[in-house]
Amino acid sequence: MKITPENKCSFCKESKCCTYVTQQIDTPRSKDDFQTLLWQVSHEGVSAYKDEDGWFLLFDSRCSHLQPDGRCGIYEQRPWVCREHDNDYCEYDAPAEEGFDLYFPDYDSLLAYCRKRFKRWEG
Repeated sequence: MKITPENKCSFCKESKCCTYVTQQIDTPRSKDDFQTLLWQVSHEGVSAYKDEDGWFLLFDSRCSHLQPDGRCGIYEQRPWVCREHDNDYCEYDAPAEEGFDLYFPDYDSLLAYCRKRFKRWEG
């Protein structure tokens, strides 16, 4: 059977798109901005990334409506974000991180970036 956007979700056993939430943030520019970002990525399940659309926080948090079999428990009433999700090229095809310009999964990775970005980093 050929995998197409119409049937791809049925092949995705991990339901990757239902295991995280992203929130776009203002582009961090100052040391204070990066100090705040360091605080945010210090929390479990929180990472930050930059891609062609800007800067984002990523929260690893499984949807409470995701059923054990990977299906949506409120499919007919699911939010518009879920309805509009485009799976032409999604996490089933490749990890999202491959499309990031910058990725900070934790405090240490972001701190290393801050030390390179700012000549005088006092963190």
